Amino acid sequence: MQITYVSDTRLIILGSVLAFAGFLLGGITGAQYQQYVIQSDQFDICYDYTPDGNVIKVKCDEKIQDTFFTLSSSLGLIGGGVFVLVKGIRGKWDQNVKSDEMVGPNK
Repeated sequence: MQITYVSDTRLIILGSVLAFAGFLLGGITGAQYQQYVIQSDQFDICYDYTPDGNVIKVKCDEKIQDTFFTLSSSLGLIGGGVFVLVKGIRGKWDQNVKSDEMVGPNK
């Protein structure tokens, strides 16, 4: 079984994409949970407001738990992206290409 290694440039790109996805996930889903955090700080009961004007009573504890799950997954993506990014930066750069892997006219 032959192990193929990913080039460092690809690791840098992958780390950047993972970190960006973590920030995107935290920004988009964090905004929808913001109302429940404010309601749980001010009141004992949380309400969900539907687009057609109905009010639904929800449990604050469940919504706060969902918020922490979203936050932890977002931080996990950001942390994984930073780890892969650092591994790509610290690695040997693409100038160290093996002669059998070179392509182009000066092969």
